[in-house]
Amino acid sequence: MIKRAFFCFLLLTAYFSSSCKNGTLKIQYSNHDLVFDSLATQWDEAIPLGNGMLGALVWNNNGKLRISLDRADLWDLRPMENLDSPNWRYSWVYEQWKNNSYQEVQNNFDWPYDRSPAPSKIPAAALELDIESLGKISEVRLSIKDACCTVSWQSGVKLFIFVHAMDPVGWYSFENLSDEIKPMLIQPPYAWPVDAGTADPVSGQDLRRLGYESGKVAETENSIVYKQKGWGGFQYQVATKWIKEKNKLLGSWSISSHYPEEPRQHDAKMIIDQQSFKDFNKKYRSHQNWWDTFWSKSALQLPDKLLEKQWYLEMYKFGSVARDGAPPISLQAVWTADNGKLPPWKGDFHHDLNTQLSYWPAYSSNHLDLEAGFINWLWKNKNTFKEYTRSFFQCDGLNVPGVSTLTGQPMGGWIQYAFGPTVSAWLGQHFYWHWRYTMDRNFLQEKAYPWIKEVAIFLEQLSIQDENTGLRKFPLSSSPEINDNSRDAWFPEMTNFDLALVKWTYEKAAELAKELDQTRDYERWQHLLAEWPEYAIDNQIGLKFAPALDYQTSHRHFSHLMAFHPLGLIDYSRGDSDIFIISNTLKNLETQGSDWWTGYSFAWQGNLYARALDGENAANVLKTFATCFCLPNSFHVNGDQSGTGKSKFTYRPFTLEGNFAFAAGLQEMLLQSHTGTIKIFPAIPDQWKNLSFDNFLAQGAFQVSAQMKEGKVEKIEIMSLKGGHLKLANAFHSEQLIVKGSDGYDLKNGLIMITMKANQKIILLNRNQD
Repeated sequence: MIKRAFFCFLLLTAYFSSSCKNGTLKIQYSNHDLVFDSLATQWDEAIPLGNGMLGALVWNNNGKLRISLDRADLWDLRPMENLDSPNWRYSWVYEQWKNNSYQEVQNNFDWPYDRSPAPSKIPAAALELDIESLGKISEVRLSIKDACCTVSWQSGVKLFIFVHAMDPVGWYSFENLSDEIKPMLIQPPYAWPVDAGTADPVSGQDLRRLGYESGKVAETENSIVYKQKGWGGFQYQVATKWIKEKNKLLGSWSISSHYPEEPRQHDAKMIIDQQSFKDFNKKYRSHQNWWDTFWSKSALQLPDKLLEKQWYLEMYKFGSVARDGAPPISLQAVWTADNGKLPPWKGDFHHDLNTQLSYWPAYSSNHLDLEAGFINWLWKNKNTFKEYTRSFFQCDGLNVPGVSTLTGQPMGGWIQYAFGPTVSAWLGQHFYWHWRYTMDRNFLQEKAYPWIKEVAIFLEQLSIQDENTGLRKFPLSSSPEINDNSRDAWFPEMTNFDLALVKWTYEKAAELAKELDQTRDYERWQHLLAEWPEYAIDNQIGLKFAPALDYQTSHRHFSHLMAFHPLGLIDYSRGDSDIFIISNTLKNLETQGSDWWTGYSFAWQGNLYARALDGENAANVLKTFATCFCLPNSFHVNGDQSGTGKSKFTYRPFTLEGNFAFAAGLQEMLLQSHTGTIKIFPAIPDQWKNLSFDNFLAQGAFQVSAQMKEGKVEKIEIMSLKGGHLKLANAFHSEQLIVKGSDGYDLKNGLIMITMKANQKIILLNRNQD
């Protein structure tokens, strides 16, 4: 396929190298880097580094350079109270709702999440370096090409910090030191007499509420080891070791975790002791090679440099937090709050939107190797999810807690979503996408279809017959996060949210059963698909939340729009009726306004406009996201930080899903394939005349690159990774084509159709531009 992706990135980003005096360490700078003239003074504005398992934040804490350390699997896993009670049943919830005694439900299952400090993600520790004697900082830079933070002082001192892309080790290296600097390890204030302030799930509860004793620290002249005991026998260890040589200081750090039921692995001290400081440059090159490969997977060039830079920053963060073999992307991933508190919303796994949006960009950006960590975690915990399904819903099949721990256990909270009936259905879309983007038949047979089939079984068993229509419905349905957690957040009729996910599940279960020649299953799913009602639609405002509830006031969660995006059950490609519904729904979204939206709402809206082929509005709302709802380090913080009134939410809890939904929205503007037809530049603003993307991935396992110059598509290159029938919308707007690499093609009704072999590459050109 095209080798231009890697070089395109270099050309676009004014690449140059800076060599350290040790001879081989080279930092590659770019126009997409984060560059500041000082260190941030708050943890959530820090320079972020990570490798999916380990994370670091570089900032200034009261005059000291602080490296906040994190590990993705550090959790307090104590069970949430009341989830083992006899009342913990969907049927019991229904009875309380029916009898108008819903306060009992809230007391049992909603409030404990707010009241209890755990289960929760927990922080690791921090390293601090006294930099007062070094003078004034001249530059702080995050090189996204290398995933390396460089701090430069006017005195000539430099500090390089990175978390190795593959190894469980972080590194720090000072050069040109004239004064001695000694690293200090700072424990989280689990048992310190420190008041961390207010205590609620959004701003975070005080760490002292976990009840831990202070950890033990062992220190030598050039090393520190910190051991911390947590709940139920869990413990973790943080270790750092360094050497001093003339005017240099070179150190490494690691974090290890151990749960009592798991075999003991190498602890952090052993990992650090195994590091050879003389191999530092070799380690850095291997780290850099991983990131070179990452950036070669896809690239883009836009006339709007703000959106282009934001996309590269989002993809940098994605490469920092997603790995196969690591936990999935949680609310903050490997950047847990370092402020004496638990992270916002306990840093948990929210499956009513957050984890799903966090992996949206993985597919068309060609990073399914990193998305695999999410799929494999879901599969690993499948038995846990099935037990939850039997316990709470008293059904066979498969559902997933909407709010879960590291090990997939339920955490409670607003139960309409924490125990929502269609969580596993939305997660099933990621199994389906993985199949469609890879065309891996083993995955289809062994994971994708089995997951979706189990979901279909569960939905069938949970459903009842509506006594008025004879159609299926749930006893109680919900729509995140409409009416918050009140009794009215449950609906006696199917919400469009739940209904769309049910319909999608049966449609895709039938599709995959047919692909696998399972005729009996295919007929069963087709029959069940026909037994559900139609969507609740108003001729003026489009899609509603539920038959009895319009979208009539601003709300952050577009759950009523699921059938349109991301599920694609209602789509522009289906004709005038669907276009009418979509247009009215989006217009009503605009009419109700963004008063009560969060940042992710704007990122999602960008995806909606892109699917509606409205590039102008897509670009505008994505720009609003980037400029109003992100901190200087690009972290999405939910509330409007601009002071321009884009939202009445002005708080700043950091979560990642908005960042990654932004990246997906921009990709959706450049390439769409959800209908089975590949569309090139389907939703770009009229003023975008010169742009390109490289090595994006389309459904059907087609790798696609395209260039537009002066408003005309000049070149499209496609490689079929698995072979198959290519359907490409003719973006040249001309029938005078040159197709290189193919014996022939069909052109009919604006579609270019070519049957391709595995690893076959074709190049399409406008004959007049050859």
